[in-house]
Amino acid sequence: MIEKSLTLNRVAGLILFFWIVKILSTTVGETAADFVAVDMKVGLLGTTLLMGFITVGAVFWNFKLKKYFAPAYWFLIVMMSIEGTLITDILVDDFNISLITLDIVFTIAMALGFFIWYKTEGTLSIHKITNNKREVFYWLIVLITFALGTGVGDTVSEHLDFGYSNSLILFAAIFLIAGGLFYAKILNGITAFWIAFIVTRPIGASLGDLFIQAPADGGMGIPAESINITFFTIILIVVAYLTISKVDVINEED
Repeated sequence: MIEKSLTLNRVAGLILFFWIVKILSTTVGETAADFVAVDMKVGLLGTTLLMGFITVGAVFWNFKLKKYFAPAYWFLIVMMSIEGTLITDILVDDFNISLITLDIVFTIAMALGFFIWYKTEGTLSIHKITNNKREVFYWLIVLITFALGTGVGDTVSEHLDFGYSNSLILFAAIFLIAGGLFYAKILNGITAFWIAFIVTRPIGASLGDLFIQAPADGGMGIPAESINITFFTIILIVVAYLTISKVDVINEED
């Protein structure tokens, strides 16, 4: 009798907790980057380099495991959220590149990444991240989506003066529409996932800005450290549950 072996998938399975932690992590990315750069007076460049160093360490941690492990995966998601925010912010604030230009550049970079990924591996499915090459493509796209999501969120809420609450409603609607089109079998799973994944960044950014910006600027004026502590605590609780329960571990039989 031949026993079936399991092919270990290296990223989280799509359950409700995935989207909860993803949105919370993007909010943390928005508020944590601002807190370190501005409130702690580290500056954009110093914060980008510091967070970049930590992000690289988190990348090596994930690749060394060669399987999905909730603490490692979500730590890297949070770090890439922070780093993606900083990349966009430093290009806009220190290099005076317009948000519209960055939106176009990051969109092209993401499309190119998807094209090379598909041409190389023949699939963009996140349920088949089973080797180093696919994992490289996955994390590269994740980082680009965070930078793109930051730019798009800032473009809509600030450059177009749409406001934080209206932006939150807009991007949440896109997220729900993508899910609805998937369940109606109009949109395939891969396309629906990446649309939802991309817009969770501006959802999280809009949510973070809505909380921490001054009331005069359309926000609630809640201290960034309070938001960070609250959301980090929720993330830790959910990740601890996922680590113990393993409900989001999805592997395939060979």
